[in-house]
Amino acid sequence: MNETIEIMNEIINDRAVPRNIRLKIEEAISKIKQNNSTTLSEAIYLLDDISNDVNMPEHTRTDIWHVISLVEDMKEKMK
Repeated sequence: MNETIEIMNEIINDRAVPRNIRLKIEEAISKIKQNNSTTLSEAIYLLDDISNDVNMPEHTRTDIWHVISLVEDMKEKMK
């Protein structure tokens, strides 16, 4: 979980990332910290939604996809 949140914090601190995306990243972090299956699913949905934002810098989109993969792994380990 620490790696996931660290990557997300880097995105939040990147001023090239639009504010609306940073706000959704913060929301996803709070869901991930709750660390249950439902909130992890909600975080994945949020991250997937913002990964399609046309204003997203390409390097950030790649980071988001990586974070989605990490969160999906966390969710799988809960089963």
